[in-house]
Amino acid sequence: MIHISRAEFEEAVDDALDSLPDEVARAIAEANVAILVEEEPTPEQSRGAELLGLYEGVPLDRRSVFDGFRQPDRIFVFRGPLQRHARSREYLVREIAVTVLHELGHLFGISDERLHELGWG
Repeated sequence: MIHISRAEFEEAVDDALDSLPDEVARAIAEANVAILVEEEPTPEQSRGAELLGLYEGVPLDRRSVFDGFRQPDRIFVFRGPLQRHARSREYLVREIAVTVLHELGHLFGISDERLHELGWG
């Protein structure tokens, strides 16, 4: 297990977001999505699995102008499981980035299977 401060963890999340191409970052900004760091998933979120991250919402490819007002989608990045999963600080930072990109992939409607094929699993 590797432990870093919450501030360092949030900085690693920000770095992952900063690494995105401008057009992708713009689409995310317009998508009404909140990216949140939480210590642990709730029991309802995890359903017995150790989650590193979670996307809750309606993917962009399934949205309609007829949907009306909705609460923002949410991407959770779970600090505890990621730290427990890590073998080194470098590995932890890399896994934070992979988790952020994986959950953003769900925002864009990409399945788990395809994300694994792309190396973002």
